[in-house]
Amino acid sequence: MAIFASGKKGTQSSQTKIRPTVVRTQNVAKELISIAKSNDVSIHSIDFNVLEVQTYTRINKDNEEVDWEEATDEELQKLLTKENLLNKNFGLKQMYEIEIFSKVEGDPYQDFHLAIGANATKCKVYLSIKEDSQISYNKNFEQDLVTLINKSKVRANILINVFDTMMPSVVSKITAYVRVQESARYEKSEMHLVAESYEPILTKNDALILHYEKKENIDDNEKIDYANRGFIKSVKKDELLMEYIRAKKGTPGRNCRGEFLEPKEPLESNTPTFTTDETIKIIESDDKIEYRAVENGYIVLDANAYTIKSDIDIDEISFRSTGNIHAGVDSDVNISVTESDVMKDAIGTGMEVEVSEIEIEGNVGPNAQVKALKASVGGQTHKTASIKADNLRINVHKGKAYGKNIHITRLEHGEVTGDVVDIVQCVGGHIRAKEVTIERCGSYVNAVASRFIEIKKLQGSENTFVIDPLLKGSVKEGLNQNKEEISKLKKSVKNIKQEIEQYTEMVQNNKKAFEDVKKRLLHYKKNNVKMPSSFIKQYNNFKKAREHLAKIKKEFSSKRDYLNLLTTKTASFQDNIFNARIINRDRWTEHNEIIFKLVDPPIEVSFKPPEGSHDKIFAIVESDDGKYKIEAVKE
Repeated sequence: MAIFASGKKGTQSSQTKIRPTVVRTQNVAKELISIAKSNDVSIHSIDFNVLEVQTYTRINKDNEEVDWEEATDEELQKLLTKENLLNKNFGLKQMYEIEIFSKVEGDPYQDFHLAIGANATKCKVYLSIKEDSQISYNKNFEQDLVTLINKSKVRANILINVFDTMMPSVVSKITAYVRVQESARYEKSEMHLVAESYEPILTKNDALILHYEKKENIDDNEKIDYANRGFIKSVKKDELLMEYIRAKKGTPGRNCRGEFLEPKEPLESNTPTFTTDETIKIIESDDKIEYRAVENGYIVLDANAYTIKSDIDIDEISFRSTGNIHAGVDSDVNISVTESDVMKDAIGTGMEVEVSEIEIEGNVGPNAQVKALKASVGGQTHKTASIKADNLRINVHKGKAYGKNIHITRLEHGEVTGDVVDIVQCVGGHIRAKEVTIERCGSYVNAVASRFIEIKKLQGSENTFVIDPLLKGSVKEGLNQNKEEISKLKKSVKNIKQEIEQYTEMVQNNKKAFEDVKKRLLHYKKNNVKMPSSFIKQYNNFKKAREHLAKIKKEFSSKRDYLNLLTTKTASFQDNIFNARIINRDRWTEHNEIIFKLVDPPIEVSFKPPEGSHDKIFAIVESDDGKYKIEAVKE
């Protein structure tokens, strides 16, 4: 909001006084500057009064300008219709006869700082009373306030008595405040709407918005992340891909200066020239055209045609060629990476890939991260690489692998975490899964499973095979939570049981007295005799005690049943381990260890099969004396 004119300021007694001068003008501000300049005085040292206001109108015809005619107040009311004001041939202006003079000392409004401002179109005009303004009430304040506002308006070329129907209400509100305060001081600034005309609607040029080109490569420091430069623009079904906003001419208006505001002609420079196929649907309306995806995938502009595809073949994924690819595991985007040179990486150093399916013919480089629903690696993974997929196949694995069903041809000191893990050859490494199968097991393998571990051929030593029913963190967390609940319930059940014993004893000891009081009360009631308050109180206390006893017995029964349920649930964690098996279809070599981790008690039972032993299937059993040991069992 621009500031056009302000309230009066302090006088400057040392300046030259000018003789009162009457002028007739359409531009008050210009005349004030001219008078100040010709008399060599500061513009702030002069003031003026509005002696007369004349309003003129005209309606041009056929592009011919007609003469301006002065309109009386009655005529003006008839002329200032919406139809006329929004007609570009209708003209409106004011002429002012003003008297200009030097400011006098002792102005009672010199500390009452008013200012007139407007919005950009000048269709809304505001009066602001600045912070720390001070004013004392006098009998002429209301009329003086109108004068001050109108003087500020004409100084800013704002018409008066035309668009200001709200003025009386604003003046009345301010006057009422000052009258009540008597000597008012404004702790904070105030703003009031004092004129409002017809706001135009701006012309809207056409625009083509490519929504699929999301701004994903700018970080918090406004630095471009070139690794995330969007090689693939993944899209979802029904997603808004592109949007053409049609050009629309605005509507005219007229501001509080009386100026007609003609809307500009719209520019059309972004009309779509591309085509689409059946993978993109077009939705048209009066205001715009929407282009939405029919299916998941990634959007491609081929020549001048947009389409959505799901499969893509590329030589490599690297910082130089593609950057990171974040399509999403639910995107239906399938990538085949064809680089198979053993001396190169198909997935380059530090690259991040997230798609639905990916087939990598070659190697996965250092610090690379791959995430998909289905993935395969024909080469090898670097020890710092990470791959996660529900269904995962890796030729040579040295890094970290996560999934549900994982098949690895050769594990070389890598890490594997999944549900069902099948490894052809294992040379060192860490495996964690529900079920683990190893065709040929070398040395330095640590395999942990919750159901079974099976080794087809054991060739090495220094291996550890562990059965842990709490393998998954969520299961372990569930058990710990179970134990906490059991501990709290046991304490609560114990306290309730003690309370039941106390109330049972109290009820039994007072039962005879209660029956006697009950009979007495019935007698009093039958004979319409007022019952003693001590008897009533004794009766009610005993009744409440019996009701409380029934309530805590019910609570005790409920919590005891829930405690039994939780105890059974905890026992189920333990039961799983008795069904678990460690199987070696081959003979045992030296320095291999079998471990079963019990839940309750939380102990580990270990066993080292002797070299040359042909015992194949091992389980943990409980002996008659309550001790646990690992024994060979039948199928």
